[in-house]
Amino acid sequence: MKINQNVIEEMIAQAQKDAPNETCGYLLGTDDVVTENYWMENTDHSPEHFSFAPKDQFAALKYARAKGLRILANWHSHPASPSRPSQEDLRLANDPTIRYAILSLHEGIHLNSFKILNGEVINKEQHL
Repeated sequence: MKINQNVIEEMIAQAQKDAPNETCGYLLGTDDVVTENYWMENTDHSPEHFSFAPKDQFAALKYARAKGLRILANWHSHPASPSRPSQEDLRLANDPTIRYAILSLHEGIHLNSFKILNGEVINKEQHL
């Protein structure tokens, strides 16, 4: 998956703004190229966990369809831990058709995305 630079910059700004809490959203695009970040409120307002509101998920899907885009990844930030899935991230990654991206602000800025199947990382890509 390729993430356009302007999208990465939006993600970083969003993660820094919402820190120390995790922030989250969907990465939208076509043909495995992310062209938009769709921010969603972390309804948990937590530095260690995130949840999407179902109404935000439906709005994101409706927006993507209207623009001819697909949801390519679910993403969230790790303000104080590395860019790798936690045990909870692995447990909750239940859509094998998308990637799961994690933007870490811990010891620099790092962005990785993961293909997760049955609670196991089967592929990792570095984006930053």
